[in-house]
Amino acid sequence: MRSTLITGLAAVSIAALAACAPGTTESDSPDAAAPSASGSVDLSSFKGKTITYLYFTDGPDEAATRNLLKEFETKSGGKVNLQIVPFADLQQSLQARLSGGNAPDVARLADLGPFRADLMDLSGVVGKDYANEFLAGPATAIKDGEKIIAVPNDLTMNGPFVNVDLFKKAGVPVPTKWSFDEMVAAAKKVQAATKTEAGIAIDKSGHRLSTILSQNGTTMVGKDLTNTLDVAKATKAIDSLLTLIEDGTIPKDFWIESGSKYKGANEIFLAQQAPIYISGNWQVAQFAKSAKFAWQAVPNACAERCGGFPGGKYTVGLSQSKEPQMAAALVQFLNSKESQAKMDAQSMWLPTRNDLIEGDGVTYPERQADMEVFTADVAETPADTYDAVASPAFGPSATVLVEEFAKAVAGQQDAATTAKNLKAGIEKVIADSK
Repeated sequence: MRSTLITGLAAVSIAALAACAPGTTESDSPDAAAPSASGSVDLSSFKGKTITYLYFTDGPDEAATRNLLKEFETKSGGKVNLQIVPFADLQQSLQARLSGGNAPDVARLADLGPFRADLMDLSGVVGKDYANEFLAGPATAIKDGEKIIAVPNDLTMNGPFVNVDLFKKAGVPVPTKWSFDEMVAAAKKVQAATKTEAGIAIDKSGHRLSTILSQNGTTMVGKDLTNTLDVAKATKAIDSLLTLIEDGTIPKDFWIESGSKYKGANEIFLAQQAPIYISGNWQVAQFAKSAKFAWQAVPNACAERCGGFPGGKYTVGLSQSKEPQMAAALVQFLNSKESQAKMDAQSMWLPTRNDLIEGDGVTYPERQADMEVFTADVAETPADTYDAVASPAFGPSATVLVEEFAKAVAGQQDAATTAKNLKAGIEKVIADSK
């Protein structure tokens, strides 16, 4: 969920990039480990050295991360100091440390944009072709020319959950595939039969709203800071949601109460007050523990096109690192096939590696079928959505989307005006970024 809280404008000028290849210009010490021809280093060369890893946790991933770090320490003889900060404090904390010359060596980020000028070029260790090991969508954001400045650590996918008990009580079959109109019809039928507060709950999030935009055939931003919003298609998407809010299918109070601030609707679903909840795969682990009813993930509804909307986290090295080789080696280790398989299984994450998505897959300890629903939707999700979420303009544009939509929910403007204002707001974000 927190992967969608992307904020801040990007310093996107390539000329401003200060990153350098690990072990080349950043360090001239005679014991600096040189990358091999295969794009890797000898882990034992880091014996006795220490690096720091700035991290935020989504919950079950902390234990998995600590286990992998112990494995890295055993293989390298080095030490990794894990420093955990709340997600809400991550950006401010990292910016302060960069300004103070006290940057961590490695960090986990949800948004590369604000830090691109401070990211290490990993290619000296991981190899120039390393990005090809990952899904093309998540890999969109990790290259800057010939440089590799990040690694996609995990993939998130927006999508719906259904309360199976409520569907059965209403005599409505749980879908294996459905259109947006069919989803709405099912929601209304279950809501009426079971007398729930709402039919559909959806997080108050620009990322989640972008799912509906995409299903109607448009995104907000594209590659090279382009404004890709189709106002007519955005108007249709926004109007469809406003109609559901006005007729009580989506709870209006939920959108009014917190203005334009992010708010998750998971409590509405867990309280069985909405038979359908549009969120994403990160909820699986929570629902497995907290839900007191039968539930399951189902495919995204199709309008003009199908699929959900992606997100994810990245592992990066910081160019201020005094141990750039070790930092880059840790980034590579955490994102190897073996490490991702362990991490994803324990944390209920979706992998980013081709050999896990297309090959062996991940065996989850529970709710395998639900995780496979989200994995299947990765292939159904349009390529331009990955371009959108990788853009440094996406975060602030998502904020504009929520702000403008909140005005429409409050009755201050109609869907057409909201879409036009959104288009103008995105244009300003892009101008500011440039």
